[in-house]
Amino acid sequence: MLGGMNIEAQDDTSLRRWGVLVVEDDSRARAFFEASVQRSPRLFWLGSAGTVQEALGWLSRTTTIPDVLLVDLGMPDGTGLDVIREAVARFPGCEPLVVSVFGDEENVLASIEAGAVGYIHKDAAPEDIAQTIVEMKAGASPISPMIARRVLAKYRSLQTAAPAGAAPGAAPEAAAEEADRGLLSVREHEVLTLIARGFSYAEIARLKGLSVHTVQTHIKNLYGKLAVHSKSEAVFEATRLGLLSHPG
Repeated sequence: MLGGMNIEAQDDTSLRRWGVLVVEDDSRARAFFEASVQRSPRLFWLGSAGTVQEALGWLSRTTTIPDVLLVDLGMPDGTGLDVIREAVARFPGCEPLVVSVFGDEENVLASIEAGAVGYIHKDAAPEDIAQTIVEMKAGASPISPMIARRVLAKYRSLQTAAPAGAAPGAAPEAAAEEADRGLLSVREHEVLTLIARGFSYAEIARLKGLSVHTVQTHIKNLYGKLAVHSKSEAVFEATRLGLLSHPG
């Protein structure tokens, strides 16, 4: 049963507060997440769902856009991936953060492809999940170290495979440059590279001498060109296309 509904108006006189929807079948985990969110002055609690169907129903009826979707993958009636896809499709500004016991490559990459911005293993979940969410909304892509290693290994394995039509033994850098010329501008490629290295919007702006708004514009253009909806998905797709030598 969807619980804890607490839809509040945003206070324009202070820093924006982010609305959080939790999709988790474990009641103890839901209570833990709710307590953390309720303590944070930067977040407000939208509610929780214990099944995929419950979450999809909430998304179809809500008039309040969820800023953050905190979601488990292993649900009693399906997979949290369906919730991620629906949330991102209906609300492009929603950023999903996976918190799951699954740490295998297949689930991690499927989550990124679906639109997840971060992926935390439950065994490594921080005590203050609210702070992790706030950092994510500031531009970070939280990911557990053990999972990050697997994702990086996958990216590197993708780079070792030459793109279709490439000459045998062609250097990954050359392939990236060739693809880049037909898709991304030089500045977009620079921003993409820094995203892949985990820099926030503010850090990218400082490093490149740009405004945060300009960085966001470049990222929006990247999303459009790569047909993606999140930073993590952009890195994955760009790597698959050979636009990045490796994400670090």
